[in-house]
Amino acid sequence: MAHIRSLKGMVGLVTGGASGLGRATVERLVQNGASAVIVDLPSSNGQEVAGSLGNRCAFAPADVTSEADMLLAVSLAREKFGKLDLAVNCAGIAVAVKTYNFKKNAPHSLEDFQHVINVNIAGTFNVIRLAVGEMGKNEPDADGHRGCIINTASVAAFDGQVGQAAYSASKGGIVGMTLPIARDLAPMGIRVVTIAPGLFATPLLASLPEKVRSFLCRQVPFPSRLGDPAEFAHLVTSVAENPMINGEVIRLDGAIRMQP
Repeated sequence: MAHIRSLKGMVGLVTGGASGLGRATVERLVQNGASAVIVDLPSSNGQEVAGSLGNRCAFAPADVTSEADMLLAVSLAREKFGKLDLAVNCAGIAVAVKTYNFKKNAPHSLEDFQHVINVNIAGTFNVIRLAVGEMGKNEPDADGHRGCIINTASVAAFDGQVGQAAYSASKGGIVGMTLPIARDLAPMGIRVVTIAPGLFATPLLASLPEKVRSFLCRQVPFPSRLGDPAEFAHLVTSVAENPMINGEVIRLDGAIRMQP
């Protein structure tokens, strides 16, 4: 299995790394011998999380939509760990609002729509475009491999529900740019893969009432429960290790197809 890559010694940067899917990813990377830079908002507990994981983990307070913030985060990876092999985009936001509220004669806020698009699509792209500049400096392996980008979309990209216009559009944008960016970066040996999770037990979902959560669990054919962030992290590391997975969107969802 000469082509399979080892996590040991890899350096990863994970946005949204202080909680949920991102945090689980950081923990798994460090447990498997990699180093990780947690990128999250200054208001997050990223510093604590990094501290709890030891000297192979560092925190870069950053807004993913900021060029200056992300340049600092990427240079922190280089300064602290010597290089950057992997960037995982888990930072994201959501709103749940119908396109038009006919009872209140109120259209969906354009600012809210633009904010979700900006954080989820432009933020993801900002991280990619700056991270790959650093990856391009890596010595290629025998395959010519220099780095890997893993994005987080959502099943909402395909089965968007009522009230998910902004969120689905933003996740659809991430799905749509996966292949062209993979093609852009192929000559440099940098892969681009997107994971589209179903319902996962994250802070985003934990805010819902218990009744709603148990209803959601029953919508998942098998296993009929919320996904564990560790299962997402497991797929991230599998993708990082397997150089043939490229330009693809992988649903990680227990076979759910969301109802309206």
